[in-house]
Amino acid sequence: MPNIIDKINMDINFNKNEDFNKLLVSDLKQKLTVVKQGGGEKRIAKLHGEGKMTARERIDYLLDPKSKSIEIGAFVGDGMYKEHGGCPSGGVIVKIGYVKGKQCIVVANDATVKAGAWFPITAKKNLRAQEIAMENKLPIIYLVDSAGVYLPLQDEIFPDKEHFGRIFRNNAIMSSMGITQIAAVMGSCVAGGAYLPIMSDEALIVDKTGSIFLAGSYLVKAAIGETIDNETLGGATTHCEISGVTDYKAKDDKDALDKIKNIVDKIGDFDKAGYSRVKAVKPALEESDIYGILPKSRSEQYDMMEIIKRLVDNSEFEEYKEGYGQTIITGYARIDGWAVGIVANQRKVVKTKKGEMQFGGVIYSDSADKATRFIANCNQKKIPLVFLQDVTGFMVGSKSEHGGIIKDGAKMVNAVSNSVVPKFTVVVGNSYGAGNYAMCGKAYDPRLIFAWPSAELAVMGGTQAAKVLMQIEASSLKAKGETITAEKETEMFDKIKARYDAQVSPYYAASRLWTDAIIDPLDTRKWISLGIEAANHAPIEKQFNLGVIQV
Repeated sequence: MPNIIDKINMDINFNKNEDFNKLLVSDLKQKLTVVKQGGGEKRIAKLHGEGKMTARERIDYLLDPKSKSIEIGAFVGDGMYKEHGGCPSGGVIVKIGYVKGKQCIVVANDATVKAGAWFPITAKKNLRAQEIAMENKLPIIYLVDSAGVYLPLQDEIFPDKEHFGRIFRNNAIMSSMGITQIAAVMGSCVAGGAYLPIMSDEALIVDKTGSIFLAGSYLVKAAIGETIDNETLGGATTHCEISGVTDYKAKDDKDALDKIKNIVDKIGDFDKAGYSRVKAVKPALEESDIYGILPKSRSEQYDMMEIIKRLVDNSEFEEYKEGYGQTIITGYARIDGWAVGIVANQRKVVKTKKGEMQFGGVIYSDSADKATRFIANCNQKKIPLVFLQDVTGFMVGSKSEHGGIIKDGAKMVNAVSNSVVPKFTVVVGNSYGAGNYAMCGKAYDPRLIFAWPSAELAVMGGTQAAKVLMQIEASSLKAKGETITAEKETEMFDKIKARYDAQVSPYYAASRLWTDAIIDPLDTRKWISLGIEAANHAPIEKQFNLGVIQV
């Protein structure tokens, strides 16, 4: 039992952590407030003046009132394309929510950002939305209002496999998979982008504000000499009564969204994957304690089990192989009623039965071996997996190498790669190097991957990386005959570390869609629950098979 001094110190440390993490969450909410302004108040006012709703207003009207929803990629484009005026949220809003009680994914172009033009990151975000729809067989609704490809960056968005054209390929694939696609043209829809709504199952167009054409009136005049206005060329009357391109004409935005609600309302039920769910129970321990448990410094130790107990129903966790491979925690629990298998990095120093000390956040051979077996068990039992990342990497050194750390790490990566049950990844703290891979980083197809404001994603931590990079730079300068003073060395180190620290920020990762979101830790249960509900739309179609591994 801790003595009174230890107890006081623990309370002080808890309070310091709590203050620090609450400030991170406050900063997150402030950043989200700015992001949600899109192109700014003037452009929002201009849109309203045209009788149109903003992308966010459209989604809010479409989704069921007071229902849960999550936003994918709110920080996409953050800090990018500054020379082009920026691209808040990638110029497109993506949410998973409920329409008439049915879970859907909604994709809405933000016309306040460069008239909804597609930047390279816009394409990446749209492809992510379609990937989520395909993996989970979720109905997808497109609210189209876009000027098409952003021409100054056309070479980064037009011709490659993961560029603009992949969107329409996915439209066709989803149609063949039986995934419902509904599109409403609520503004411009030009050039190649005109194919998206027409490749959907049903297409709506708003009278007087919606238009669809391969080339606008100016280009038509230049190309073939024909003089025609845009409304006659590709407006609602043209496409609903002459060309037959669209299926429904709406009088305004709300009418179009109401028609979508009515269409979704008639969709039949889906075949379920059958993941176990019972009545949800809140954690028995106070969830907000997470703020005080999670340390300020990414190098400090803490007990990940205390985090887990504040995420799972009734704080009940059935640990698997508790006394073995202790730097990874594995076990069964429920989150919002859903059965889950949890794989989490233990961040405190642990002592093995042999009396050896193992560092928290490091994956050792026995930990990798345990995780591999547990992942296989979850696949056998059809239990979704939740990875809680706070990992610095695999253990190095002669003892680990002679013990086969590469072999055991490869087994774990193999199990994560071949897992057929849905996987969800929460980046709690560190996500460094190969540890990111083994703990189901973005490259390993988690259905959703999201980070807490405390997260860091990189090959290695900022201090270590800066030391390595500084040594390389110093050696290069010395080779040129330059003298490196202690002051110069410190200056170089600080400059390199500042640059590296900016790149390990969770906002840097989120802006590039390496994660789907940065969230308040207290929203973790909601994200996992909605994610598993989405995954339940898609029955597992293949068997778990590890392939060839070194035993």
